[in-house]
Amino acid sequence: MSRLDSFIRRLEAQRACLATGAELVRDVPGVVLELGLGNGRTFDHLREICPARDIYVFDRQVAAHPDCIPAPERLFLGDFTETLSLALARLGRHAAAFIHVDLGSGDAAASQALARRLTPQIVALMAPGAVIVSDQAIDDPALAPLPLPPDVKPGRYFMAQRRA
Repeated sequence: MSRLDSFIRRLEAQRACLATGAELVRDVPGVVLELGLGNGRTFDHLREICPARDIYVFDRQVAAHPDCIPAPERLFLGDFTETLSLALARLGRHAAAFIHVDLGSGDAAASQALARRLTPQIVALMAPGAVIVSDQAIDDPALAPLPLPPDVKPGRYFMAQRRA
């Protein structure tokens, strides 16, 4: 498979998982968290599928399209371990109904290691019933894996729900 085809499949999987996750948390109170702003495409999509929710974004630096940059009060810039701690202090435990994590850096081992390091903070931010959609496996006893949408190949994306 060409890199272009792989990229397209990844984006289709991401879109399908985000749509499923947003539907699953329709009645779960809380904010949306986007870990990894990148060029802002997913943030822009989250604004469309979660229009009534506050969306907080995390990244090391802003490199997004100008139309896809969150308001400064909803942007946490810096190292994820530090900014997630700030979010816990500012938003509180169990604040998030929906979390999208896009940590992939092209280095699979480093991306997986970062996901493992961030998991305790991510889970602490999740409300009971919250859903996480991630490009990396997020494993924790507080999370129950969710089935992927029908057209998403296992291992391409991951979904889980916070147990009550």
